[in-house]
Amino acid sequence: MKYEEMEAEDNVSRVIQLVLLGFSDLPNLQGLLFGVFSIIYIIILTGNSLIIILTKLDPALQKPMYFFLSNFSSLEICYVSITLPRILVNLWTQDRRISVLDCATQMCFLLILGATECFLLAVMAYDCCVAVCDPLHYPLVVTPKVCLQLAVGSWVSGIPVQIGQMCQIFSLRFCPSNQINHFFCDIPPILKLACRDTLAHELSVYVVALLVAAVPFMLILASSSKIICTILRLPTASRAKAFSTCSSHLWVVLLFFGSATITYLRPTSSHSAGTDRLLSLFYIIVTPMINLMIYSLRNKDVIAALRKLLLKI
Repeated sequence: MKYEEMEAEDNVSRVIQLVLLGFSDLPNLQGLLFGVFSIIYIIILTGNSLIIILTKLDPALQKPMYFFLSNFSSLEICYVSITLPRILVNLWTQDRRISVLDCATQMCFLLILGATECFLLAVMAYDCCVAVCDPLHYPLVVTPKVCLQLAVGSWVSGIPVQIGQMCQIFSLRFCPSNQINHFFCDIPPILKLACRDTLAHELSVYVVALLVAAVPFMLILASSSKIICTILRLPTASRAKAFSTCSSHLWVVLLFFGSATITYLRPTSSHSAGTDRLLSLFYIIVTPMINLMIYSLRNKDVIAALRKLLLKI
């Protein structure tokens, strides 16, 4: 363990290096986990990269819906690349040390991209709502300029808030125990290292979560309600096509917001290392895999574009 001794009244040392315990309690499964996570990472990278390429090359996918899907695929690649490579390195080398700076950087990017996903899912819900509820005015409302503005807004809106939250958390004085019972730097396990009362920080986490997640989620619920009401008024023959347009998005929303809510908005007293790791594993690795399958296998336009690309090759 490596510390930098700080002269202070409370004689607490400032930790400059942390240890991610990760899956150290499963020594016999290190090789298996490395193999499984490597395959999942390759599938996520390949699948989302393919979606990005298809939306750029196929004229049938030159629509706002697929512009946002391309952004979402780029986001998923960035999201898993923040955590999975380090998890793989830790499993392969068994060296679980991470500097406080690297840990703070990882958390910061994770929070920023999490906020981006919340906003982007809300934007995609709005796009779907206009497409279903007002198809005649859709080309006039969702123009290329509007699409670009909404996408850029989604990517940058959460940056100042999440950087501030990260700085607030890492301004805490950590106890000499530098072991994080987790496989990446997340808010709940980092707060457990603090030597002082973290109630104010926990409240700030709840406030930020409500702003970043609850507001977009309410907008998504409003859009979904309007979509459902519109679909129910359509002739029976048209309902299936209209519903399939947005059902995939609703599944992704439920998976992402459900796992994030359970992780960050649960009472602190109900947090346990095992549960936190299981939930984090779900929304960091499993959810991107499911999202990829939902947006590719359940999307006829993407499948058709893939077939055309394969025939050309």
